[in-house]
Amino acid sequence: MMCLPASPPALALRLGLGLFVLLCLGIGQAMEKKVVRSKVGEKVSLPCCHRIPSSESLHTYRVYWQKNITEVVLAYSEGNMISSHERYQNRTEMDPWNLTLWISPMEILDNGSYKCIVQRNSIVVCDQSVILFVTADFSKPNITAEVAADSCDVTEMVITCSSHGGFPKPKISGALNNMSVEWNANWVSESSFSPYNVTGKLLLNVTKDVDITCSVEYNGFSKSTSLLIKKTNDCVVPPVPPPYNVITASIIIVITFILATTLAARYLSRRVCSHCCKHQDSVEDGVKEYTKAPMSSKGTAETSSI
Repeated sequence: MMCLPASPPALALRLGLGLFVLLCLGIGQAMEKKVVRSKVGEKVSLPCCHRIPSSESLHTYRVYWQKNITEVVLAYSEGNMISSHERYQNRTEMDPWNLTLWISPMEILDNGSYKCIVQRNSIVVCDQSVILFVTADFSKPNITAEVAADSCDVTEMVITCSSHGGFPKPKISGALNNMSVEWNANWVSESSFSPYNVTGKLLLNVTKDVDITCSVEYNGFSKSTSLLIKKTNDCVVPPVPPPYNVITASIIIVITFILATTLAARYLSRRVCSHCCKHQDSVEDGVKEYTKAPMSSKGTAETSSI
């Protein structure tokens, strides 16, 4: 069976579909944006969209690496570097085969959108964008607690959580005994591409021991710390003064006791004195009688003699 050639309309339809598929693939490749994440101080690689075959070399290509469209990071023509941005000097290099751009060490200002454009014989071979997210680590959050007011039942405390030196702008969150709490946050940075310092404050009424956690989240990373706050129970209750009527009654009782004691002492002293006086009088009377008795006997004897 012989294969007949396709009719012109059918051939045109097939060619049109093929061109449409290639166009969609090209548009999709051009619109595709890769995402690369790195940290300050690291070495990062930004992939390009073309690899030079082993049968060719960089001398037959023009390669442009741009940032934010207007800033040329690196450019090669006929195998030679023809342009390099001063901010990237001595920090960039390009692979001569897969055209990958290496940047080291990373800086916060490197954050942004990059594009690799490859030309061969003045024809654009590929055009691809890469989004670079640069992260600077924040310090471990530091939690402090300051007593604002204290009583036997409740201690009012100001909790402060702070972290510094990171990028990008972070989110601060926390938990109180595993229950989410919202911090009153404040951010400080010299510019949109400078390190951030963040401070969060929380007003807390402490009635028992609590465990508080503070977390700083940035660009998919997180750092946390916890602090156990104990409610002190060394509350000293001030003595309550007795009522006025109790004080008055106590004074009356004390005065009555003193008067009674004084009167009793006087009464006893007088009774002892009177008893002593009566005893002395009886002794004196006995002595007088004894003295009179011999005199009477003598008179009787004299009378008898007469």
